Amino acid sequence: MPQGLGIMQENAVPCATGALATILCGLWLSGPAGAQSSDGLALAACRLEHPYGLGSVAARCGRLRVAENPDAPHARQIDLAVAVIPAVSAQARADPLFLLAGGPGQGARDSFVGMLGTLAAVRRERDIVLVDQRGTGDSNVMACDMPDEGWESVASPDDYRHLASACLSGLPGDPRFYTTSIAVRDLDAVRAALGYEQINLYGASYGTRVVQHYVRRYSEHARAVILDGVVNPSLALGASMALDAESALRAGFARCEADPGCASRYPDIAAEFDTLRAQLDRHPVTVRLPDPVTAEGREIEFTAGHLALATRMLIYSDSSAALLPLFIHEAHKNGNFTPLAAQAQMVGEQLRDALAYGMHNAVVCSEDLPFLDRAALDQRALGASFLGSAMLDGLSAMCEVWPRGTVDVDLKDPLNSAVPALLLSGQFDPVTPPAYAAAAAAGFSDHAEIVFKGQGHIQLGLKCAQSMIRRFLDAGTTANLDTHCADVVEPSPFFLNFNGGAP
Repeated sequence: MPQGLGIMQENAVPCATGALATILCGLWLSGPAGAQSSDGLALAACRLEHPYGLGSVAARCGRLRVAENPDAPHARQIDLAVAVIPAVSAQARADPLFLLAGGPGQGARDSFVGMLGTLAAVRRERDIVLVDQRGTGDSNVMACDMPDEGWESVASPDDYRHLASACLSGLPGDPRFYTTSIAVRDLDAVRAALGYEQINLYGASYGTRVVQHYVRRYSEHARAVILDGVVNPSLALGASMALDAESALRAGFARCEADPGCASRYPDIAAEFDTLRAQLDRHPVTVRLPDPVTAEGREIEFTAGHLALATRMLIYSDSSAALLPLFIHEAHKNGNFTPLAAQAQMVGEQLRDALAYGMHNAVVCSEDLPFLDRAALDQRALGASFLGSAMLDGLSAMCEVWPRGTVDVDLKDPLNSAVPALLLSGQFDPVTPPAYAAAAAAGFSDHAEIVFKGQGHIQLGLKCAQSMIRRFLDAGTTANLDTHCADVVEPSPFFLNFNGGAP
């Protein structure tokens, strides 16, 4: 299924499980420090609602009108949706924290409203600012219709080309102007309209690319940055996506083999997975699942593609990866494919809701696929991976018909910045492994690079990461930053049955 960098799911945040209904109440709405109403961006009281109704937060919201094509300022205009969650303190610091979402294709407001509790300590003294990047959320969203069966029903490159053409025909804007290079101009326009001289930026996954390019363009306004699930600037998305996921999966199996309880309960888990893949590739199975809306039973054909989708998303976080051996074993030994099929169905629906595929394609087809050298890929390893080449093939086919957008000539160049940077990675991240952060870290003279043992994609849910972010923002430098809590972070224990792990 065509998808870029990992999306920020609720289950990708380790300590968000069971706590997604956090409700934050704004205690001070008279106007955050630095966030002044301007002629272009007037703020009014509002509430941001979690997309699944699991909470809300008081904020001040507004819209900034900008040119769709920055080189034609008097032509078509679009609105950027902006929300400011005011600092609790009446003596708020002048430098807020901007939160940038991943995907590409996720809106910041929907992505972060359920996670703002993790930044409560930051919010005591700083405003939190959410800007739906152009083409996402409520900023002229560039969404496309998805097949009812999900991307797994797309069988051939021609099908992907037809989907791309259909998507293009229904978009509310010109996709050439929805790239990172233009998005950072929007971001600085919002900063200026709100009256902030300097800002701090947190980027998740694809959002780290936006943060780094903002630093490249507007370093004088960037006080400090947090990069979580890091995309180094030179990365061409798609080149090693399947191989990175394969490495993370095998590392998870190795962790199971080294764990006495998991190894005893699932002694041949890697072999069971490989056998399942081969069987499903030859003979898909029929699984009966309750419809998510009506609860009536319906049958789906569970294929090797569905197994790949479920597996890929389960290994995004340590808490969901802890379920994978149980689900594999149930399918292999007991013929019970329901847990895996339900996971694939749930993820497919979440992706359809979360990602604006028109914006996603605008970024990937302009900033990644043109820079990808397929001849340099290890074709044998790619074919042997559980994702195979299908995702890369799908992206390539869609990008054949997608128009190229605006890309700054230095987008892929290494940074050389004095802006302080905190880089966070998970040891078993299947999307942005720690090596990407190591490459990006070289671009910051003041940096701290933290790898959390046993973790997957996005570390914001870890209490250790939260306290580290707060201390880093307070100091404005990584010098003498206390990172010792990372040494005691452990992954979630494996589920040995449906009741959980060993006592």
